[in-house]
Amino acid sequence: MTTPPLDDARLEPHTRQRLDEQVVYPWADVSVRSTPRTFLARGDGVYVWDTDGNRYLDGPGGMWCVNVGHGRAEIADAMAAQATTLGYSSPWSFGSDATLELTRRLVAESPGDLDHVFYTTCGSTAVDSALRFVFFYNNCRGKPDKKQIIARVNGYHGSTFLTGTVSGKTSDKAHMEMVDGLVHHVSEPKPADRRAGQTVEQFCDELVEEFESAIVDIGPDRVAAFIAEPVLGSGGVVVPPADYHRRMLEVCRRHDVLYISDEVVTAFGRLGHLFASEHEFGIVPDLITTAKGLTSGYVPMGAVFISARLFDELRDLRADPTYFTSGFTYSAHPVAVAAASANLDIIEREELIAHVRDVGPYFQQRLGELSDLEPVWDVRGVGLMGAVEVRLPGTAADDARNAAFLATVDRLCQQRGLILRPVYSSCVLSPPLVITRAEIDQLADTLRSALVDAATA
Repeated sequence: MTTPPLDDARLEPHTRQRLDEQVVYPWADVSVRSTPRTFLARGDGVYVWDTDGNRYLDGPGGMWCVNVGHGRAEIADAMAAQATTLGYSSPWSFGSDATLELTRRLVAESPGDLDHVFYTTCGSTAVDSALRFVFFYNNCRGKPDKKQIIARVNGYHGSTFLTGTVSGKTSDKAHMEMVDGLVHHVSEPKPADRRAGQTVEQFCDELVEEFESAIVDIGPDRVAAFIAEPVLGSGGVVVPPADYHRRMLEVCRRHDVLYISDEVVTAFGRLGHLFASEHEFGIVPDLITTAKGLTSGYVPMGAVFISARLFDELRDLRADPTYFTSGFTYSAHPVAVAAASANLDIIEREELIAHVRDVGPYFQQRLGELSDLEPVWDVRGVGLMGAVEVRLPGTAADDARNAAFLATVDRLCQQRGLILRPVYSSCVLSPPLVITRAEIDQLADTLRSALVDAATA
């Protein structure tokens, strides 16, 4: 099914090519003038249309973010109403009842005592701000040497100088400068890669022991925080062993190390909870970072949730004014606050959390059925977050042949109306939360046909 292209959204091909060469996209290949790409014109629900009128099921949900689906007039109307009433106010000088109401709704659902919210502009700035708060906290405690961060191999936490350093995807660091001597990476908790004959429980024991040994080796008086995604996102949707996060938190508590749960992807319904840390993985961390689903991608916004315990401790320690001198011109931007509030309205009114719990197992079942295909090495996921990893015969995970194979699968899927997101040897999926069983069938059947045809090409 196709719809006519929008006349006012279509540029002449040569004009588009010329202009496209002037845009520096994320992860741009600077060795070529430009990379051919599809230009999207509009979206509705789980679908998007390109400028030629071709329809695609949005398998990645934009970039893990279009939780309530495309084309939500309610969010656009709320943003327009706010922009025409008051388009901006300085967070240095003024507050707003709208921000307070959004905060009330968010902290009502946040785990434990994480009832302090620092608003940012996106996921990268949320993680950056969380790390800066950890440094600030230890400075105020008279522990200026307690600054080392432990993260995981293949974790992803952002694209600022600091968050890029914390991220553990080595290929992303090529030709880029990082902060030296600050971050230490421990193994990713990927059960599929455990040693032959090793149980998942033994694998988890090994991970926890490695983590505690790293703290001891670095020095507990120097390690400030551990940062972890509940489920590694762009690292390939890695779901850890059942007790992993709880046991890692216990290690943190023993050594006075703060636990940062990076829920930029997993919060706001993706796993069937508004926040996944407590309800899915049984932990109450010290800080949670969020973005993406906070506004369903309609406008950039992020937020850091911080334990009241940390603020209480700082107030007990500091009698003199002590400023956390971090913030953004667009912190708690009025239009972003309006979008986030409207987004929460939709999640609540349409009971999308319950919907994810209902269709999530079916999504995982349909993806799991792809395991019978020869190129498929592993299928994993939780809620509406999944990955299909391929390993061609005679290849390892990092073999370029697997990535080339997935590039063919990606091309075939797009020709058949499905957008994928290949990441190394895995294609990751995080469709809008409004997806139906019939649309899950479309996604799984299209992916199967592309995998079969790519394998026999």
